[in-house]
Amino acid sequence: MTCEAVILAAGLGTRMKSARPKVLHTLGGKPLLGWVIEAVTESLGRAPWIVVGPEADEVRAAVGEGGRFVVQEERLGTGHAVLQAAGEFGEGVERILVASADMPLISADTMRRLRETQENHDGPFTLLTVESETARGFGRVVRDTEGNILEIVEAAHASPDQLAIRELNVGAYCFDAEWLWAHLPELPLSPKGEYYLTDLVAAAAAEGRSAAAVSVEDPIEAIGINTRAHLAQAETALRARVNRRWMEAGVTMLDPETTYIGLEVEIGPDTEILPNTILEGRTQIGEGCVIGPNTVVHDSEIGDRCQIQASVLEGATLEAEVLIGPFAHLRPGAHLERGVHMGNFGEVKNSRLKRGVRMGHFSYIGDATIGEAVNIGAGTITCNYDGEQKHHTDIEAGAFIGSDTMLVAPVRIGRRARTGAGAVVTKDVPDHAVAVGVPARVIRKLKPEDE
Repeated sequence: MTCEAVILAAGLGTRMKSARPKVLHTLGGKPLLGWVIEAVTESLGRAPWIVVGPEADEVRAAVGEGGRFVVQEERLGTGHAVLQAAGEFGEGVERILVASADMPLISADTMRRLRETQENHDGPFTLLTVESETARGFGRVVRDTEGNILEIVEAAHASPDQLAIRELNVGAYCFDAEWLWAHLPELPLSPKGEYYLTDLVAAAAAEGRSAAAVSVEDPIEAIGINTRAHLAQAETALRARVNRRWMEAGVTMLDPETTYIGLEVEIGPDTEILPNTILEGRTQIGEGCVIGPNTVVHDSEIGDRCQIQASVLEGATLEAEVLIGPFAHLRPGAHLERGVHMGNFGEVKNSRLKRGVRMGHFSYIGDATIGEAVNIGAGTITCNYDGEQKHHTDIEAGAFIGSDTMLVAPVRIGRRARTGAGAVVTKDVPDHAVAVGVPARVIRKLKPEDE
């Protein structure tokens, strides 16, 4: 039994007050349309057809080359939109699943239940409903005394008694294909000058046939997005769902309501996430870490037993037992090996800090390799950019860099070498040497007992 799907994505979303198409606003970092495509594809095993408006270049680009599109030249309602796809389906298609692109939280399992209910139902279609005190503009499901569905009344046309109905039409359906294509051209024109898909309920009732209904099991699936307030509600619901999953997996959250975890993030057990922390992208966090408070981590890898306080990490790698912050900034290419300590107001970019490096505070390390057990004094700067090119700094193991040292790259500081406070190093410093001054010069070699 073949089932195909149509996603309605042609709406202008005027209530969003945005130049961006509504279906491309993001939820959890993913476009609304992307959520629905993913759920439908997973439930059916094939990509849906997407009904778009005539000016849908942004939508097409966001979906990519694999998208299958149908254009609704005139926006004449949901029934008219589905009718535009009629020519895309052959005789072997027995059912049509219809979903709306502004219902991003409907799961693949719910789509599957909708389809399976229609497979086992001899009526013309099955619709998705929810029992809720919050209407969000959904139409009311009107039933007779025996429970048969008589009609769907849109909120704009409902009487006070109908507005009191708490069973709402979510806007997802599975139709008998033959019945659908026969009845869509017969839909009446609404007072708004549109053809409503929901009027098919009354058409079925007039024939003495009743639509079936499937109720969503998780009410957050029924959050439709028509305004930015709705989008914020969906974000809150999604965040609660994600955070609950991680807490059930052994992650501690002091304040889940201020903890934001992206969908691709991975977190090890016994890690503690403190308030006002945002974890985004393909971030991976090991076991036994403490992250936050007031920390942002994006596309970074963090090993076991790390502590990161009030800092920002972007594209960084931290091995085990690294201590960061507060107010540190790790930019793309930063790699801190096991046991590195990086204090407040430090910044690292495109550099490797090897085991045991201590970088206290107020320092910038860019385009550098820092050897094991090096001490970076406060205010140290690698001057890596000459106005045209970036240059590399090498600091060998055991070196001691004095406070306010300027390392003018390209430059090498030798093994167990030292620089004096305020030095401006423009030439290589040999192993076991001490360099001071502006520009820095080597004043003596260290004896083993001086190291």
